[in-house]
Amino acid sequence: MASCFQCENSNCLIKKNSLDGRIDAFLNKKHTVRCKKSQQFIMEGTPAHGLFFAYKGKVKVVKTGVDDREQIVRFAKDGEIIGHRGGFGSSKYYSISAQALEDTTLCYFSQDDLKDILLSIPNLTFDFMLFYADELSESETRVRKLAQMSVRERVIDTLLYMDAKFGSSNQLLNITLSRKDYADYSGTTEEQVIRIVSALKKEGVVKATGRKLGIINHKALSEEIAKHTFSQVG
Repeated sequence: MASCFQCENSNCLIKKNSLDGRIDAFLNKKHTVRCKKSQQFIMEGTPAHGLFFAYKGKVKVVKTGVDDREQIVRFAKDGEIIGHRGGFGSSKYYSISAQALEDTTLCYFSQDDLKDILLSIPNLTFDFMLFYADELSESETRVRKLAQMSVRERVIDTLLYMDAKFGSSNQLLNITLSRKDYADYSGTTEEQVIRIVSALKKEGVVKATGRKLGIINHKALSEEIAKHTFSQVG
């Protein structure tokens, strides 16, 4: 079992409150789920029974849109929550799907256990309230991006978002995504992403090694979308 006491994810809401003695009994009820790369562990429309926390790994969260087209609504990394719009709350079904982008370890709490935890630990309840408020703000920001940015600007914003969220090594992003993944998050097509990335490479601001992309000139990319001041990381 992934231990909350040995966990290094200081951003995890459970870890943050793990020193509260009242949580000990609930931690013993936690389940550890291990997923292989590309494994789907939440299916949209299936009954929601609980909530996941990423212990180690990267996850994409997807929602089906018009004509069954997938839209990536968010990404999650170590310490972050997955399935909170269905796995906890009034909804009886998951409104999203979730898939591991690499071998990933997840912590899982059932709805009933999580409700009991929140009723017992006010500080954790308050942290969850702030989390949902931030999630709402980020969702509103994303809607404005898709409505106000050009396709090129959305692709650039996505690259900057990936760098801010996952970091880079040797000028390559610490996450490997397909061009379709970039398209599904940017709200465009795979062909447009390929064309825009190719143009950015020719301009000397972006590099690519296989499926991996990287940013060479952060300043140039940031200045191109500077008029859109609502960019956030979530």
